[in-house]
Amino acid sequence: MIIKEGNGFIAIRMEDGENFFESIKTVCKNYSVESGVIINGIGMLRDLKIGYWDGKEYKIEEIEVPVELVSMQGNIGTSENDGDPIVHIHIAVAKPDHTVIGGHFVSGTVNNTGEIFLQKLENITLLRRKDPNGLLGLYPA
Repeated sequence: MIIKEGNGFIAIRMEDGENFFESIKTVCKNYSVESGVIINGIGMLRDLKIGYWDGKEYKIEEIEVPVELVSMQGNIGTSENDGDPIVHIHIAVAKPDHTVIGGHFVSGTVNNTGEIFLQKLENITLLRRKDPNGLLGLYPA
């Protein structure tokens, strides 16, 4: 992984075989990102799991073939329970036949490369905690 930080932004180039979420969490810990915005991401992924929230649970789809990461956005908050970073991302990916699907990014491995840009938030704390209904939500503080 190659990382460059400047002016509140972090540019990340992930390499083939990296676990996407482990890499993002490593960046958060090493660069003190407690709250942030994932501005965009492009590249390729394999062994991808995406989800659709049906109001009660995520319906997970597994995609084993490599796909083009055509769009990514999300946020980074801090767990109210243990202070660990919680990364919430939605993605759109293109399959080999050029069909595009998307949803909640559950897990995946970088295939060839991943180029991600995030912005650290200053003076804004994003906490992840459960709401009165037991759903995990983001709360600016």
